[in-house]
Amino acid sequence: MSELTVLSATDLTRFYPINTGAFSPNLTLKALDGVSFELQRGKTLAVVGESGCGKSTLARLVTMIEEPTSGAMIIGKHDIASASLDVRTLLRPKVQIVFQDPYGSLNPRQRVGAALEEPLLVNTSFSREERRERALEMMKSVGLRPEHYNRYPHMFSGGQRQRIAIARALMLGPDILVLDEPVSALDLSIQAQVLNLLSELQESLNLAYLFISHDLSVVKHIADEVMVMYLGRPVEHGSAEKVFSNPDHPYTKALLSATPVADPARQTNRTVLKGEMPSPLDPPPGCPFNPRCPDVFGKCREHRPHLNRQINGVAIACHLFD
Repeated sequence: MSELTVLSATDLTRFYPINTGAFSPNLTLKALDGVSFELQRGKTLAVVGESGCGKSTLARLVTMIEEPTSGAMIIGKHDIASASLDVRTLLRPKVQIVFQDPYGSLNPRQRVGAALEEPLLVNTSFSREERRERALEMMKSVGLRPEHYNRYPHMFSGGQRQRIAIARALMLGPDILVLDEPVSALDLSIQAQVLNLLSELQESLNLAYLFISHDLSVVKHIADEVMVMYLGRPVEHGSAEKVFSNPDHPYTKALLSATPVADPARQTNRTVLKGEMPSPLDPPPGCPFNPRCPDVFGKCREHRPHLNRQINGVAIACHLFD
């Protein structure tokens, strides 16, 4: 890994065994099936796709909430997939997460100051005064005032609560921040404020972001790289500028065509996908997108494409480019 790379993942998988009954064979749900990427300091990798594509499963693996079934995930010099409990305990403060619902992620009975100090109380030997100073410093960095220290979560707006959640995630000085739909529960005007705050914090703290979202207009604003996922597998991966300006995979084209455009005079050609995403318990043979793909042909139904084709510097998994 280069000096800028803080996390490198190779062929990550996460499978869940499903018990279907005493007289039926067990099934395997392939929530994540071969994902490779790198996170770099000061950069944002956005992961996009429909519900059920594996975005949140990937977030749980990166934050070490769950272990991968196979593959490698290296932070520093340690492979998390095979690391001991002690190593994981040391590395967990380096990766923090901000959840979608700011109110659900905060304890309603805990004052803001106590919520911010809790990570330091558990993971460090800071004194009470040092913890308080650190909490007040972090509150200031996310746009909160000192008098907010002793208030409860219900006394804040949604945008303020998400600022509290961001401050708590930064208390231990992480290298990586996983942002799981961090602005989808907020009003549009507040979304812009929180996104600008995240950009400022990334620049000042040199953070690596894994940004998970279904809102491509938000992704276009914040991402440096984009990884498009479908049924647990990446189908297109490259710089945000290239993916948004010239998408190649039929699924990426369909996602972008569904993104609202704030220009009533602009004509858009909407690509409407037929049917629903197949079940990860019974994926189709060949390309997983072939039952819904408008450009499907014979090979797509027989052979699974791999993400190793480079089209204008963008990796793509599609037989159209063989």
